[in-house]
Amino acid sequence: MKVMFAGTPEFARVALEAIAAAGFEVPLVLTQPDRPAGRGLKLQASAVKQFALAHGWPVAQPRSLRLDGKYPEEAAAARAAIEAAAVDVMVVAAYGLILPQWVLDTPRLGCLNIHASLLPRWRGAAPIHRAIEAGDAETGVTIMQMDAGLDTGDMLLREALPIGDDSTARLHDRLAALGGRLVVEALKLADAGGLQPQPQPAEGMTYASKIEKSEAAIDWSAAAAAIARRVRAFDPAPGASTALGGESIKVWNAEAQVGKPTQPPGTVLAVTPAGIEVAAGEGIVRLTELQRAGGKRLPAADFLRGFDLQPGQVLA
Repeated sequence: MKVMFAGTPEFARVALEAIAAAGFEVPLVLTQPDRPAGRGLKLQASAVKQFALAHGWPVAQPRSLRLDGKYPEEAAAARAAIEAAAVDVMVVAAYGLILPQWVLDTPRLGCLNIHASLLPRWRGAAPIHRAIEAGDAETGVTIMQMDAGLDTGDMLLREALPIGDDSTARLHDRLAALGGRLVVEALKLADAGGLQPQPQPAEGMTYASKIEKSEAAIDWSAAAAAIARRVRAFDPAPGASTALGGESIKVWNAEAQVGKPTQPPGTVLAVTPAGIEVAAGEGIVRLTELQRAGGKRLPAADFLRGFDLQPGQVLA
């Protein structure tokens, strides 16, 4: 079976690697255009493009697939490449471009999407972050038959994973591996005519909106448990942050503790090598891994060697 692949970041690369390892033919890969990255802001190929080129696969990088959009010539060239590839199915994982109807209709078996949530919960752009932030006990991967809606297509395969105390970084890697395994299973079933699409339930839908940088600032008036979850949800990006004396500090690890602080939210209650205890709106937050601007992520004990922080100071 011939499989076209569309994806961009590391999450998608893991799936593409699994597809390749399973022996499927990949005549065309779509990925986002190269982007500036690093301190020198040099153009850098996506993780998917790097993997595809290493395997000698053709790569297309249109800025849009809309034939009537801003880049009609690029879309037309992509259409020609897609039609020439004559694939049986297209797999999509974190591609980053909207697929017009003509793309959905081109492969014989349509387009399969790897979505990092248990649909219909957390449709949208940031399902991993939002599941952690909301305190969900579990999440997972859904292989979905794509339609014109936003993550609204029929479910083909679905498997759950416990979240535990994972950060987005750690949970991302677990979900990426699961997505690669499930999409290979789905492709094998599709090849044998064994897929059984199931409509998404009408109840339980939530939307995972894109993470904005403005969300990074910690609201100390929130409950300690909510603050700790947001810290984990925003690792590795954008990173939760707080400020003292005008200096911004990233918080990479935090623990919620039971207690009824008598000080206002944001007040430093205790400073120990084990962590910095801060009053929250409800409970206490212990900060255990921090980073100054331009510095490295450090355990609290190491961070405090270069940062004078005293009980009674207030984080904003």
